[in-house]
Amino acid sequence: HEFRLHLMKLHPRFPQDRPLPLHRALPHLALLTAMCFWGSTFIALRVALTALTPMTVMAGRMLVACLLLLPLWPRFFREISRCRQWKTLGLLALCEPCLYFLFETHALQLTSASQAGMITALLPLLVAATAFVFLGERTGTRMWLGFALAVTGVAGITLSAESGPSAVNPVLGNLLQGVAMVCAAGYTVLVRRLADAYSPLCIVAAQSAVGLLFFSLLVLLPVQGGISVDLGRDFPWWAAWACVGYLGGVVTFAGYGLYNFGVIRLSAGRAAAYTNLIPVFALIFGVWLLDERLTLVQYAAAALTAAGVLLSQWRSPVVLQARDSSPSRR
Repeated sequence: HEFRLHLMKLHPRFPQDRPLPLHRALPHLALLTAMCFWGSTFIALRVALTALTPMTVMAGRMLVACLLLLPLWPRFFREISRCRQWKTLGLLALCEPCLYFLFETHALQLTSASQAGMITALLPLLVAATAFVFLGERTGTRMWLGFALAVTGVAGITLSAESGPSAVNPVLGNLLQGVAMVCAAGYTVLVRRLADAYSPLCIVAAQSAVGLLFFSLLVLLPVQGGISVDLGRDFPWWAAWACVGYLGGVVTFAGYGLYNFGVIRLSAGRAAAYTNLIPVFALIFGVWLLDERLTLVQYAAAALTAAGVLLSQWRSPVVLQARDSSPSRR
């Protein structure tokens, strides 16, 4: 505030309501950091699944996030009671973390972290399609053409996948990851609808609480089923639990908090565009930490997916200028 007053003294025409450069950059930095955390999710999950069942991993992850938020729960109870948007908040938590993590953890038992990460490139397009159907947001021809290219690329990645010790059934695993992306698209649109009612941390707290209840009940089932992940190397006994702590404390608590902050400050579509970086981070971490590789056909399909996403996000300078000058909040 003092810096703004100083600018107004030096430059009398400096608008009072104009956001400072740092304020404009914060949502973008938050989203960039969240994407780095989420890109590492696939590697951490794969390591955790070498020794633990999917439901145990998810229940432990939600428990860690709830414990970190424990001192703030009285404030969250007051906030949730005041706004009373129970159904929308419950639907959001059902989409993610419940159904999203349910599909993703089983997908990562069957496919590699790199391939699962590439499937996430569909998220921005799925968000646009969801917003078109449920929110009435207009979607141009370029968006649908990009969507078709990206879907074709993802299909190429999936159909050309080869089975191996680290990916016992990549086709089914990639399909399950695709279903998880549909759940993530619904989550992103719902976060935007709840932006005026709840704070980012309150949404994370509600997600964690519902997710803990959901996965704890699934842990109690007599038959969980699952395939032990073989990464071709031995890990110390504590590695799986360390990954659970990382997933709950960093990826869930910090990642979702930063992502929700970015969605509230920007928009669902603009925030979802940052998820294009998740496949990049996932591929880098997968190659670097787990020695994973894609085939030449899959690299070509990944390039086609990236081209489709870029086509859907590309806009001419005239359109950008018109949108940036609009007084309404996007």
